[in-house]
Amino acid sequence: MVVCKLTLSAFVLLAVSIGCWAEKELSVSELLWRANKDVVRTDEEPFVVDDIAYDSESERNADQCTSNGCMWPKSADGKIYVPYVIANHYCKELRGFFGGFSDCYSYVGRRGYAQTVSLDRQGCIYHSTVQHELLHALGFNHEQCRSDRDQHIRILWENIQSGLAYAFDKIDTLNMNTPYDYNSVMQYHRYAFSANNKPTMVPIPNSNVAFGTATQMSSNDIARLNRLYQC
Repeated sequence: MVVCKLTLSAFVLLAVSIGCWAEKELSVSELLWRANKDVVRTDEEPFVVDDIAYDSESERNADQCTSNGCMWPKSADGKIYVPYVIANHYCKELRGFFGGFSDCYSYVGRRGYAQTVSLDRQGCIYHSTVQHELLHALGFNHEQCRSDRDQHIRILWENIQSGLAYAFDKIDTLNMNTPYDYNSVMQYHRYAFSANNKPTMVPIPNSNVAFGTATQMSSNDIARLNRLYQC
């Protein structure tokens, strides 16, 4: 087992340049749902809600990132290094950055000890999903869970699958004076977790605005990352 380091900028941009699998023109939430929907997790894996990992179920309603501090530290040279472990079951090009189990998930932010970003070889290796999980690891939540989301999007609770409403819980996020971003790679699509093929989210005030179709990080995603880490 080899432990390596990757600078923050390379850590995120690596997802754009590697292609063991072809990108499908599906939204990130559709890709994650397909990868995770039938997974039976082992006892070795953490408690996972949607694609976010927790140490225990009791953590689910807390934003452990902004409340406890989750940023990766800067080194003496002013750069941010993210250590990672090589996993042998990936192809040669991908072996350099992540180990995982059988689905797609990440903790939100740095945990202070070894943590997993799980990228299943058969369902997670797309630009959008890799960037999405990396942004979780760097401290970002889903866009529809932002603290100011009620000004920009309306949740249609009655259309959400039973037992999955937690995926739309609002969180006390640190938004860093950036606008709500319908094009964020962290924004789920209009029908995410729908129980009846009806929308679970609609934008406001204009319900016709397209959203949740990102296949890569938006300029706003990049700006937030730079602001958070003062890059």
